Formats: sequence, structure tokens, C-alpha cells
Amino acid sequence: MTSPHEIHDLSVAQLSVRLRAREISAVETAQHFLRRSAEHADLGAFLVQDEDVTLAQARAADVLLASGTAPALAGVPIAHKDVFVTKDFPTTAGSKMLRGYRSPFDSTVVSNLASQGMVTLGKLNCDEFAMGSANENSAYGPVKNPWDIARVPGGSSGGSAAAVAARLAPAATGTDTGGSIRQPGSFCGITGIKPTYGRASRYGMIAFASSLDQAGPMARTAEDCALLLSAMCGPDLDRDSTSLDVPAEDFSRSLGESIEGLRIGVPKEFFGSGLAGDVRACIEAALKEYEKQGARLVEVSLPRTEMAIPVYYIIAPAEASSNLARFDGVKFGHRASHYSDLEDMYKKTRAEGFGEEVLRRIMTGTYVLSHGYYDAYYLQAQKIRRMIADDFQQVFKQCDLIAGPVAPTVAWQLGAQERDPLADYLADIFTLPASLAGLPGMTVPAGFGEGGMPVGMQLIGNYLQEARLLNVAHRLQQATDFHLHRPAGVAL
Repeated sequence: MTSPHEIHDLSVAQLSVRLRAREISAVETAQHFLRRSAEHADLGAFLVQDEDVTLAQARAADVLLASGTAPALAGVPIAHKDVFVTKDFPTTAGSKMLRGYRSPFDSTVVSNLASQGMVTLGKLNCDEFAMGSANENSAYGPVKNPWDIARVPGGSSGGSAAAVAARLAPAATGTDTGGSIRQPGSFCGITGIKPTYGRASRYGMIAFASSLDQAGPMARTAEDCALLLSAMCGPDLDRDSTSLDVPAEDFSRSLGESIEGLRIGVPKEFFGSGLAGDVRACIEAALKEYEKQGARLVEVSLPRTEMAIPVYYIIAPAEASSNLARFDGVKFGHRASHYSDLEDMYKKTRAEGFGEEVLRRIMTGTYVLSHGYYDAYYLQAQKIRRMIADDFQQVFKQCDLIAGPVAPTVAWQLGAQERDPLADYLADIFTLPASLAGLPGMTVPAGFGEGGMPVGMQLIGNYLQEARLLNVAHRLQQATDFHLHRPAGVAL
């Protein structure tokens, strides 16, 4: 039998086996994680939980498990980033603008996972409207990194990463617009994958930048992410015009395959002077492990890597300024209490409802889309975006996938960059290129750097090559134990 203290140390795959063998029940599992998240509420990972809703889902999962025909994920708990709308829990996107908002429907990602019998533990904190690299932009307070509560967990999916790392949930959903699954995954020592743009439906995912936003799973292992991604993905053509007409697949099918002869591209631009020595050492050690397994390292070049930052911070704010125009206080969300006329209501509602970083990006986006600047900024950025995507295709003629760091440093101190948004933006330099190209990318634990903080390796594949990425990550996890380490302060 499984002891209570063991439950939160089980991976998604291990929990699935125990649940299906009826060694533990879905109700017992859900109760354990609810208690644990309450004990560690000081991390700020969860925004809302509802024990009655969670236990009702768990009881339904137990009925399904008793039938003997339950899907592999039945009864496994999961928590959702608070940009996925849910009818049973409020959805705020980390913003005062949506405080208390309840959606009349579930997002496709949430409903897909629920259809597999997964049990929702609650909604997770995030940077407001997914805009940030530290999870300090939430209207409901920052999330703390469980490895060192004086440090950031990364963003914008910081609540998701912290919850998984602290064993408050075995898995979580995240979204990645410019690195928001990969960077917090790296900072918190967990595994996460952003699939090819269009693999997972964006229906019911509160939009930041529509041509970049993509959902993905965050868990402790590549095996777990493969199981979750298989359940999340699939065409949703009637409800999401950007959804790929590609059937759902089993992303775990390649796990354990040999990587003998695999060509791993190592971009020289990812290993310049801006990369911290401790991060470099971890990534180089992981690459050597791949060489031991028969892979071949190939030096490649992504010459427009540095251009990804200005390109992203033109395109993403432009799309945000359009997407967030709907939050005006008329139909739903926050509305100013005192105003003189409709125009005054719009102004006061948006000034009160949006945080500083969101306002900054809305204003930037509105500027680059305005008459006289559209051609000079927005169109030029789109042209360079195409060139960045072309650079990747040239590189994939020389290699099978790309490996490098996720971020230039380990997680920084809370508040260290609060007054310097540019420093936050620069931290995304290695994740932005793949996002702009719509490529799948993931983070896999690769060691520990300064202060004992986790370091993640980034793997980038060509379009629809998620199964290959997951196998390569799995092969590293078979040879190392970085993904098994846990933060000492939240061990039990």
C-alpha cells in the first residue's frame, strides 16, 4: 500500500499505476494534495481551490476506476494556470480586471483533461494576463520559488512550476508565449513542453498574443509530460481557427528509443558571454551525457537570436493591445465605481483594472500599430520573424534537434528586477526564437547552479516533433537524477 507521505512523491505515471491497481483511491489522493497545498499556501502558488468541487471529481474518478475501463490518467490530480477558463472555479488571469469572474464553459484543454478523468485541484497564480518572466506581476501577489523562497519561480507560469516542484500537484497546465513554460520550468527544476503552435487548442485560453500563445503540460518527468500532452492535444477546428488539423497522437510512443547517431545542434549564439558560468557548466555536462549515449554534437548558427527580443516585444504587445481591448468594463470584469460618461468609464476602468506591466505592453502595442509607425515597426518585425523561422529550417538540415540553455542565469532574487522591465525581457533571449517560429520546445532538469538553484536544458525540435523531444529528454532522465531532487524546505 502507498503511505500518505509517498503520494506526493509519485510521478503522474506512478500515480496512474497505483490508482488503476486500486492501491490508493482518487479521493484519498485528492485529499492529500489539498492538505499539502494548504500547508504550503505561503508559496502563493494557488489562487483558488474548492474542496467540494475537487472531491466530487475524485469520487467520479473512483467510479470510473472501479469499472475497469478507466483511461490512464483517471484520478490523477492536476492544477490549471489561471488563464484557462473553468466553469467550476473563478478565472482571473492574475488580474484585478477579472477578479471573481466565472466562465460559463471550460477551455478545450481543461475539458480534454477532464474527459480523461483527471481531478482539478484548483487554479494557479501567474503573471497578469501571462505577461512577465518572474511571476511578480500578478495582482494577487508574487509566487515564491520553493527551492529558495527569496527567489522568483520564473514566469508567467510561475504558480504552475512552483506547485509541481513543491509537490503540491503532480502536474499542471501552463502557457508559453515567449518561454512561459520553459523558463519557470528551468527555474523550479521540473519538466515542461510547449508543443508546436496549433497542437493544443487556444479555445478558452485568455489571449495575450494570439499568434504565439500555446498551452502545454508541466510535470516532473518527460514521461509524465508525454502522457499529459497526448490527452491535451488534438484538432479543435470549429472553435479555434489556429488549431492544426492533425489528429491526436501518443507522444509516449518513442520513449526509451536509442539516440545513437542523433545529431544535436548546439547554437553558438546560445553560449556567448551573457551565459552564466554555472548554467554553461550544467548544459555542457548534459550534452556530454548525450554523447555518451551515441548522439553527435553539431555546432550550428542562429544568427538572428539577439533580434528575437525586439521582434517579440513589438509583435506580442501589438497583439495584446488588440486582445485586451475587450476588457472595458461594459459586459464583464472590473468596472470603475465613479465616472462621468462612457469615455471616462473606459479610461478609469482600464487604469484601475490593469497592472503596470500590462499597461506598458498595451501602450507599446498601440504605438507600433498606430498610423505612421505600423510599417516602420510592426511590419518590419514580422519580416524578421519570418527570417528567424527560416534560420531554424536551415539549421534542421544539419541536425535533428537543437539543445542549449533555457535562460542565461538561475532564478534571481524577488524584487531584484521589479523596476527594470528590460532585464526581465533580456532573460527570455533563448526561448523567444522558437516561440516566434512556432516550434516545439521544452525544458528538462540538467543540474544545479549558484545557490543550489536548478538549471534547465532547452530542447527545440522541428514542427510536430514533440515525440522526439520527449524521448531525448527521457533519455537524459534515465541517466541522471536531477528531476528526482526536491526542495528541502517542502519535502514533507
